[in-house]
Amino acid sequence: MFMERHYWKNRVLESLRERNILWLSGVRRVGKTTLAQSIADAEYFDCELPSVRQQLEDPERFLKRLGNKTIVLDEIHRLLNPSEILKIAADHFKRLKIIATGSSTLSAKSKFKDSLTGRKRELWLLPAIASDMSTVPSIQMDDRMLRGGLPPFL
Repeated sequence: MFMERHYWKNRVLESLRERNILWLSGVRRVGKTTLAQSIADAEYFDCELPSVRQQLEDPERFLKRLGNKTIVLDEIHRLLNPSEILKIAADHFKRLKIIATGSSTLSAKSKFKDSLTGRKRELWLLPAIASDMSTVPSIQMDDRMLRGGLPPFL
């Protein structure tokens, strides 16, 4: 069962209109990957895969070949220097839109050598809200409260 998250999708698109980099975070299993993959025409890259990490070893070459697309860099904290690719994209590839997702753990955050202040928008994804639940009529507020609101458990 898929929960369409219109509110959050709109927030993602609004953020990308303001800046070309969006840092999408939230607790584990809240739906960051699913939300990012639901953005129309976004090309998806899973940074947990060694082949993707290898492509990103040369950020400039990787970004040049993408042109003016919207891309998702999922689990970006898995890269050796995740802030480098985001900084290069923000400063030199302004027409490219990047949705970067990653863990909010301290160990993941410590990999970011640059805060990217002024270069990105941040969006903290919350568990299911009323508008999310309305897309799946079988989910009631009692279910959400009992199970905590994380999409996989609803």
